[in-house]
Amino acid sequence: KTNEIRYLLVNATTRRDAESNIVGVVGVAQDVTEAAKHDRSVAAMARELRQLVDTANAPIFGIDVHGNVNEWNDKTADITGFTREEALNKPLVSTYIVPNLRQSVQNIMDNALKGKETSN
Repeated sequence: KTNEIRYLLVNATTRRDAESNIVGVVGVAQDVTEAAKHDRSVAAMARELRQLVDTANAPIFGIDVHGNVNEWNDKTADITGFTREEALNKPLVSTYIVPNLRQSVQNIMDNALKGKETSN
């Protein structure tokens, strides 16, 4: 009546008579409007953060627990000359760090993976 859109999670099952003939459907609905609004809000925030990382005026990169690149923003690509697609899933230290700095960078990454923040 208010023209407000509501989101419902609906479950339905057949309704049968005493002889097991289908005589209709019984449905149960749960109003998930607020959850849907929250999900859209979280998705919008995630898009904004992705854009912030991608367009930051500072190099931002990330690695997974194996040391492989899983984040590589536009500024990192500009500085290194390697696109995000080229960098993803490659070992950061052995691929992109000059030999004489690899050990110190590896130590920093290892400490960070252990929850110890470190800088050079």
